[in-house]
Amino acid sequence: MDRLAGAGLADLGFCEKDLAQTASLTWRINVLKGERQAVIPGHVYQRPELLVGVADFVGDSYKLAKLCAQSPAKVIVFCGVRFMAETAKILNPEKTVLLPAPGAGCSLSESITVAEVRRLRAQHPGVPVATYINTSAAVKAESDVIVTSANAACILGRLFAKHPKVIFIPDELMGRNLAAALGKKVGEELIIWKGTCIVHDKFDAFAIALYREIYPGVRILAHAECSPALVALVDFVGGTGDMMGYVEKTRAPYYMLVTECGLGELARMRFPEKNFVFMCRLCPYMKMTDLRGVLRALEDPPLSARLEVPADIAVRAKAAVRRMFELAEDTVKL
Repeated sequence: MDRLAGAGLADLGFCEKDLAQTASLTWRINVLKGERQAVIPGHVYQRPELLVGVADFVGDSYKLAKLCAQSPAKVIVFCGVRFMAETAKILNPEKTVLLPAPGAGCSLSESITVAEVRRLRAQHPGVPVATYINTSAAVKAESDVIVTSANAACILGRLFAKHPKVIFIPDELMGRNLAAALGKKVGEELIIWKGTCIVHDKFDAFAIALYREIYPGVRILAHAECSPALVALVDFVGGTGDMMGYVEKTRAPYYMLVTECGLGELARMRFPEKNFVFMCRLCPYMKMTDLRGVLRALEDPPLSARLEVPADIAVRAKAAVRRMFELAEDTVKL
């Protein structure tokens, strides 16, 4: 209880009863984790008690994909959503990958199908397909390279160095932001899809001016999945890891993180000396995972929690993910 309280849960409003219940579940999970030779990756949008209590590493999609590939564990219990767990399985076919909340999907991942990717390829023959990591394994398998919000601009820039046209799927808003950042014309040089995230596409750009008036000197950071209208008004745009890095390296009277609420909670715990103003929305899928679900997955996982990716899809999807590492870092080998 003392460890969890000191890690920031007390500051988030966990009372003594909450801490006692959380501590009991946390203890049991950590004991079982050792017995099962398991590792627990946690996405930054997950519940705070998961991140500080049982997660072995915490990060954005890129970081988790990389660390899962490097982990010697025999079992991966993924605290995130389905496409993330699928990516872990693609990179670790010999390991057991468990998703404690089998129903944890993603609106963005569900916005495009394999048939639609193939149709885009037919319409633009020879054009490389860069696919956001928030997609199913089957869609990744139809792609040339996977990107994350942290490395999309870098990877698309390298693709444009060799190709006059690139297809980016499925996030329309991120696609428009990338086109603006890279100086490319949407529909001509950068072909985009119509998918959006149910969290990020609802933020109101008109509220930015009001918050700046109420909190003088506030630094406003927005995720790259937000609308171009909002992105044009903020101080920094990037992925969740980039946003946390910005907060760590700068000084300001206030910070506002325009993204899923979990990042703001994590920021408060990591930087208790800094002030945060919240303009966030909960992701219903990210919040499906809780400690009881993680414990259940370790004790006796239901069949629905076991992630499997057909071998032919996994091989092609892994090639696209490996291409991401190659283009983003030039050093990572899987």
